[in-house]
Amino acid sequence: MIRLGVIADDFTGATDIASFMVNAGWKVVMFNGVPEQAFASEGVDAIVIALKSRSIAVEDAVSQSLAASDWLKAQGCQRQLFKYCSTFDSTAQGNIGPVTDALMKNLHAEMTLVCPAVPDNGRTIVHGHLFVKGELLNESGMQHHPVTPMKASSLKKLMEAQSTGLCGNITLDTVKNHPDQIQAQLAALQKSQARYVIFDVLDNADLLTVARATAAFPLVTGAAGLGYAIAAVETQQQQRGAGSGMTIEAAGYSVVLSGSCSSMTRQQVDFYQQRAASLALDVEKILHDAAYLPVVAEWVRQHAEDALAPLVYATQPPQIIALIQEKYGAARVSEKIEGFFAELAQTLSQQGFNKFIVAGGETSGAVTQGLHIRGMVIGDAVAPGVPWTQVLDERKWVILKSGNFGNSDFFLKAQEPFHE
Repeated sequence: MIRLGVIADDFTGATDIASFMVNAGWKVVMFNGVPEQAFASEGVDAIVIALKSRSIAVEDAVSQSLAASDWLKAQGCQRQLFKYCSTFDSTAQGNIGPVTDALMKNLHAEMTLVCPAVPDNGRTIVHGHLFVKGELLNESGMQHHPVTPMKASSLKKLMEAQSTGLCGNITLDTVKNHPDQIQAQLAALQKSQARYVIFDVLDNADLLTVARATAAFPLVTGAAGLGYAIAAVETQQQQRGAGSGMTIEAAGYSVVLSGSCSSMTRQQVDFYQQRAASLALDVEKILHDAAYLPVVAEWVRQHAEDALAPLVYATQPPQIIALIQEKYGAARVSEKIEGFFAELAQTLSQQGFNKFIVAGGETSGAVTQGLHIRGMVIGDAVAPGVPWTQVLDERKWVILKSGNFGNSDFFLKAQEPFHE
């Protein structure tokens, strides 16, 4: 019996939460999009469906999410988790609120949880405010996100601005010192018409408390930390797993593709380009020169035998992004860059590249589509929430990294399994 069905709003988020649940002892299968057929789920604890719905039109995000929810229900999965980024990544015009409301209706949920906390990655919640490594969300660099700039850190403000209900907060004092009072407080919040509850979370012990307190909710929403806590509570296993046993072949070529412009990815690009061959993409040529892609593919191929994988990146500082978007339009630039990465990955795959290290949620979605990946087996994590995955029924391996995840040496560390 499937214990949990996860609907993730982007590809990196899907691998993120899948990895966390594997670490808690669950067997997890992940699909790229809603499968067309039923799945023989014997022995599987959780199914993750990776959508590409974070930044699309609201009605499309709702439609895709409901299709995923219905498919999961058809597989016998009645409890579901809507997974979004630990930095929330949804403005007043965003999709988290509308999708949550639609899923609540579909699953007959009167109240749900809003929990983007991932203490392992420095995402904590205090007084209902989201922090990133000790900094308020809107002061962490996420205020400069090119698609979903985070201008507030209050989850209540963020959620109520884009949904149809009210938020309530369970404070840190209650979570840590009075967990026996949580059910009474939840009942009181529901009586006061609150539809969404935000728990303060400072560490993984708090997450386990939250998972226990909301175990009866048919729908919960949040980030990868919540997935780990649910799996850990279910299996009564709170220790990290011993590893997946996945082997990544040294044969074949590897490449790093980075489209994220987050502050951490910029650090990772800066660190790596001092040690390996790197190529900064020319946005003008992506927009106007059809012959540019073969040139880039040939450059990558020329560095295929290098000791370290060549890096191709569209990562830029916020001020450069602003200038490019002002000149050509944000939507057009994003669409063209994603399409370029998708076609580049497909071209390289045909030339013997079988290991892809990808940075950025939208970029990961594009690359996954370019490689025609429908499903993945989840392997060991390079950083919390960022595992190697093997494409189902293929000798091909992919890492899909959310922009702000990992340390500065991530691209280097990711290659250790097949350089040993």
